[in-house]
Amino acid sequence: MIATVYTVFQPLFRLGLIPQILIGIVAGVFIALFTPDIAGNVALLGQLFIAALQAVAPILVFVLVTAAIAAHKQGQPTHIRPVLILYVVGTLIAALIAVAASFLFPTELSLNAGQIDGNPPGDIFSVLRDLLLNAVANPISALMEANFIAILAWAIGLGLSLRQASDTTRQALSDLSTAITRIVTLVIRLAPIGIFGLVAGTLAESGVDALLNYAQLLGVIVGCMLFVALVSNPLLVYFTTRQNPYPLVFTCLRGSAITAFFTRSSAANIPVNLELCRRLKLDADTYAISIPLGATINMCGAAITITVITLATTHTLGITVDFPTALLLCVVSALAACGVSGVAGGSLMLIPMAANLFGIPTEVAMQAVAIGFVISVVQDATETALNSSTDVLFTAAACRAQQPSGSDHTL
Repeated sequence: MIATVYTVFQPLFRLGLIPQILIGIVAGVFIALFTPDIAGNVALLGQLFIAALQAVAPILVFVLVTAAIAAHKQGQPTHIRPVLILYVVGTLIAALIAVAASFLFPTELSLNAGQIDGNPPGDIFSVLRDLLLNAVANPISALMEANFIAILAWAIGLGLSLRQASDTTRQALSDLSTAITRIVTLVIRLAPIGIFGLVAGTLAESGVDALLNYAQLLGVIVGCMLFVALVSNPLLVYFTTRQNPYPLVFTCLRGSAITAFFTRSSAANIPVNLELCRRLKLDADTYAISIPLGATINMCGAAITITVITLATTHTLGITVDFPTALLLCVVSALAACGVSGVAGGSLMLIPMAANLFGIPTEVAMQAVAIGFVISVVQDATETALNSSTDVLFTAAACRAQQPSGSDHTL
């Protein structure tokens, strides 16, 4: 029986991972449209896939970063600083693009939407304070709760301490890192089945009717994210590497954005991004740190969401926004986006803080947040896809800027 099944699906097994994922997407849409009852059941496959990624990500990051730093040789260059600069500049540019799009395509919201529960932060300082407090959390609780800021802090500290350890100890760390990487590779190979379940379950549960009422708002948000992914980010990569950026851009979108779109979790996509960096032959000392760090602080998609929905709220209320205030909103959105992982509800829960710049009461801003949750099926998925693929893109750009022009690796 098993041999017969293998023979039937052998041509499918020979395809690459991305074609298999695309087939899973098509099959998920088909199941959701024609047999919604079955779609609700196969959603378990997607839940298992996300749970597996989220389970392996914290221990993978902790061991990989510790092993990379412990094995790092004195004087060997890394490219963390240019990656961080790209993260910050990219997020600021994304917020500026969101402001420009909001002025070009003003959107009105129906602010009689039901309010939601939540405690949004009062100001940017509380967001950054929570981010710093997360960095000194208990390491055991950090691993259990997937607090990647604390995981990175402890892994870096432990890795630096183990630089003076014996060769046997460092080799054991390297072997452990290799073993966990193999587990991650196995989980990623199950992505087509997991994404099939996610697509079927999401479409069967949410449908598209609720999105039509906010088509313009969703169009502005997604349009900004596409512009960042296909125009502004490639320009940043070009100025960094002085090479044609689009082969690398499309490689990152295929290898990272597709899975991130359906998992809707930057943390869950960390193993996918690390595996993609390995296949791109990037510097392991760099991507072992920049990828988990980017999942926490590189939030250009979140900056777009915060900016667009906040300015849509001001337009609905008839509040005039001048350029200096809009520029301030860009800075606040970028800073808030960097700390978004420390706030329950993600980027949407930071909207009341940004709206406070214009004197909008929290009660009204929370209605805008409720609208954000209505469109979150697409908004959050697109935001995560942009954030996650940008982590790999900027890491690769920083690494390749130090390589000879002929050493180009794409998938």
